[in-house]
Amino acid sequence: MKADLIELIDKLLQVLHINNQWMVWNLFLAFIPLVLSLFLFRPDLKRISIYSLGFLAFFACFPQNTLYFKTVARFIIAHTVVKPVLLIPLLLIIPLSIWFARTPVGRKASWWLGFIVFFAFLPNAPYLLTDIIHFIDDIRTIQSIWVITLILIPLYFLVILAGFQAYVISLINWGYHLQSIGKSQLILWMELATHVLCAVGIYWGRFLRFNSWDFVTQPDALITKGIEEILGKQPLAIIAITFFVLTGLHLLMKRVTLGFVKEPKRLTTPKAG
Repeated sequence: MKADLIELIDKLLQVLHINNQWMVWNLFLAFIPLVLSLFLFRPDLKRISIYSLGFLAFFACFPQNTLYFKTVARFIIAHTVVKPVLLIPLLLIIPLSIWFARTPVGRKASWWLGFIVFFAFLPNAPYLLTDIIHFIDDIRTIQSIWVITLILIPLYFLVILAGFQAYVISLINWGYHLQSIGKSQLILWMELATHVLCAVGIYWGRFLRFNSWDFVTQPDALITKGIEEILGKQPLAIIAITFFVLTGLHLLMKRVTLGFVKEPKRLTTPKAG
């Protein structure tokens, strides 16, 4: 009995260690568009935006995430030749960028640059829905019904829910921005178009193994291979199913989220008479 318990705990720790790598990294990627949506679409929430940025910076310090940052740094160093004569112009880029970002044209350009980054990382939030495939492997590894019920299922539920909730709140913030500029009639079309593009992005990430930064590192492969691969019947069917899943879940979670946010206001409203 004791030996079986020790073996079961060892398997559980092994599975949690393996899942910890992709869970932490994928959640970090899912929170990037959420934090960007605060800066882009909700400038009224300055304090929350700063706290969210600090949380994202803290999340980036996790060992699983620093490994990826080191890989990106090595890639930049390997593909960049910096000569001593170019050091001065390179050092001037940072102050010039700060000065340009404070000009009216620079603020507008910075907003659109941030929007592009926001949309490039947005599919990472609903992408967590597809990580349910890891759950099947974990069930095969850990065959204890108690461990699966009490640990694995709640763990997967919280991680996937957190990722998709980041997607929902990001779109809510975007809709708030459209409403603030008098374009509320575009909110529904924005959401549907976003679901379509994110369904394509999820297919690219899950089946073709593309990442958000491939728009910069290998745009030619992303355009050629990415477009060619989604024109078949099976990819289009997968993308269509993903679109309907995103649309249904987003509609449900949006109502729950907005209802939860507005509920305290109803409770504090005094009764008539």
